[in-house]
Amino acid sequence: MTFNRRTFIGSAAVTASLLAAPMVRAQGKPRVVVVGGGAGGATAARYIAKDSEGAIDVTLIEPTRTYYTCFFSNLYLGGFREMQSLGHSYGTLAAEYGINVVHDWAVGVDRDAKTVTLAGGGSLPYDRLILSPGIDFVDGAVEGWDISSQNAMPHAYKAGSQTELLKAQILAMPQGGTFAMVAPPNPYRCPPGPYERISMVAHLLKQTNPTAKILIADPKESFSKQGLFEEGWNDNYTGMIERIGPDFGGANVAVDPVAMTLSIDGDVNNVDVCNVIPAMKAGRIAEIAGITEGNWAPVHAADMSSKMDDSIHVLGDAAAQGDMPKSGFSANSQAKVCANAVRGALTGSTVFPARFANTCWSLIDTDDGVKVGATYEATDEKIAKVDGFVSQTGESDEVRAATYRESIGWYDGITSDMFG
Repeated sequence: MTFNRRTFIGSAAVTASLLAAPMVRAQGKPRVVVVGGGAGGATAARYIAKDSEGAIDVTLIEPTRTYYTCFFSNLYLGGFREMQSLGHSYGTLAAEYGINVVHDWAVGVDRDAKTVTLAGGGSLPYDRLILSPGIDFVDGAVEGWDISSQNAMPHAYKAGSQTELLKAQILAMPQGGTFAMVAPPNPYRCPPGPYERISMVAHLLKQTNPTAKILIADPKESFSKQGLFEEGWNDNYTGMIERIGPDFGGANVAVDPVAMTLSIDGDVNNVDVCNVIPAMKAGRIAEIAGITEGNWAPVHAADMSSKMDDSIHVLGDAAAQGDMPKSGFSANSQAKVCANAVRGALTGSTVFPARFANTCWSLIDTDDGVKVGATYEATDEKIAKVDGFVSQTGESDEVRAATYRESIGWYDGITSDMFG
């Protein structure tokens, strides 16, 4: 199937399971507050505002005025996209959909009073709260690294200035230098993401610094699309990339951002660039709201409502998602399930059984696109996988080029679906 803006939006039928009778308010419209303006939050806000036709008051809280997508940011590193092509504003959501866009940080949630506190002062009341805050990093996950080290050793797992910094560091590497990555443990945002990044860094270095080396310290036994990536690395970047898994100390790492060293199981490596991607957890506001269990927020699959508070919904990377991976596509799919359920609960509109989908595309080299994906359903326990697919090793150049073109159509479609 070829994705484009029209087919993406047209095929994204909003779904969720049947809920209770609608809320009746004594005065005014029901109020929905959405925290986080990414693939989950922006989509949910737009669909609730659009489909309720003004019957629901929707507020979107997002600190940034321009949102840079984490998906496709690796292509900027490889030279396939310009940074500005990844940036999106919230103007259309406000002007055409009547959404109250508040550029501020949400710093508190009073679940009894049903209010959200803003860093700039004041609070916003809600009847339903949707949290889609993305990820934060687990403190102390990588010995020697904390958020104050992100300029010396960028994570670049929140797109924008970190992505630009990482590319600048790569371009400044001495000839024959070493790029290192500390890969994250499961679960984390975008399972193929670190390995697409390695591919794009290798693509850039092959042109600018062909004798450079890439070193990956990886705590995982295996990773998403592993056979496809390793085939591509062998075909396109022979001898450049070395991955050290847990059998050889990949889970036992430490860094020194001042000395620019990476220690793997006690073996100290001098590196020129070190991309540290720590273990992840739900964005801080989910923990503040008291709806996390461990690092993530457990949800009911039927409507993405919190298992700890049915007036709060959690979308995207922050949610404990069952079989579904943490990705922009997943967040967008969950947002439409949630939006349909919230609108039904507040206005009595029809609510459909929950269905979810996800596809993750990756680029290995020029016109060498691969993908993995699945469909999912809601069970009492979790979001459960129904069926799936993955690109195959040995595919023709024509198939790989078509897969890459498909990903471009998807990007245009999902960003239109998010921001209008």
